[in-house]
Amino acid sequence: MKQKGWKDLPPGSVVLEGGSAVNFKTGSWRAYRPIWNKENCIQCLLCWIYCPDMAIKVKDGKRGEFDYDYCKGCGICALECPGKKGKNAIEMIEEGK
Repeated sequence: MKQKGWKDLPPGSVVLEGGSAVNFKTGSWRAYRPIWNKENCIQCLLCWIYCPDMAIKVKDGKRGEFDYDYCKGCGICALECPGKKGKNAIEMIEEGK
């Protein structure tokens, strides 16, 4: 069976696998790295809800460590974190420090 070339495909065809970046580790784009302080965490999971990269792992309803392979360092998690008694559980630090 002969493979079709791009001219043989109808308009709107999807040529490559789409819809997921799971095969593409994008953490090297980061300029700032989120650091999680477990003592200040209230397990509200707002960081997980707002993370556009799904770089925060959750198991059994509890927040876990960051998956730095996919975290781009946008800081949304730190911005949304209410923390315990007003102390943020996520701090953004410059990558490499």
